[in-house]
Amino acid sequence: MDHWKDKRKAGSSGQRSNKSEEHGARYISGRNPAREQLEKDAGRIEKVLLQKGGSGALKQMEHLARKEGLPVQFVPKARLDQMVPGVNHQGVLLAVAPITYLDVDEMLQRIAPDHDAVRARKPIVAVLDHIQDPHNLGAIVRSCAAMGVLGVIIPERGAAPVTAAAVKTSAGTISQVMIARTSNVSRVLDQLKERGYWVAGADGSGETSLLAMDWDRPLALVIGSEKKGMSRTVSAACDYRVFIPMEEGVESLNASVAAALLLFQAYVHRSGAPHGQSASD
Repeated sequence: MDHWKDKRKAGSSGQRSNKSEEHGARYISGRNPAREQLEKDAGRIEKVLLQKGGSGALKQMEHLARKEGLPVQFVPKARLDQMVPGVNHQGVLLAVAPITYLDVDEMLQRIAPDHDAVRARKPIVAVLDHIQDPHNLGAIVRSCAAMGVLGVIIPERGAAPVTAAAVKTSAGTISQVMIARTSNVSRVLDQLKERGYWVAGADGSGETSLLAMDWDRPLALVIGSEKKGMSRTVSAACDYRVFIPMEEGVESLNASVAAALLLFQAYVHRSGAPHGQSASD
């Protein structure tokens, strides 16, 4: 029976499982295991690596991967050998996420199943609009866990997935926060509004200061990408565009830092702790 296997602890026989780890990155190798993963659970696959100049079987693998909208990379056999030493990879590796993503509906149902529950619990959900750096993703998730955020929604494509780097930066807190993926961030914001959430987006040119924002409500907090911020359609879907007051001469904050400040302000506002006192005092 196949199982995850750290290649550094593999037996002396030279045989390796079709599922391997390298510095926290997880791979599925071999044509049959890869095809099975593509057909049954493509949502966990981050990218497909195929051997350059491969046979017709690898062309079929490429077709399956592109059908699922997955990025495909052609690399020399030597690189595949280096990534999974001793494994009979047959010219194919799948880089697989270290977590199982939830469906957005499933995640929101777990957080608060109906309007009454949303109003009573006043949950916060973080929506990340194409964060590119896995380290930023991990840092944001860590702040979410610390500030009581119950779920994080990220795009399926064009954004940092949950990688080993993200897990490490999160200091293990990724396992404490539900993470879902969506093919359309703007549509998810509409869905959240229908469920009773208010949508607030982080925007340096916004109209509402984080100090004036009413955080004590069901809330979806949107954090835009590092360089471009929120997309136009996502920004237009926000009920509030919230800025962080800063001294002159500072252009902007790192996305993960901005997220931490906004989430902390929401946490303090909801806990009722006065300035200078922790919520637990």
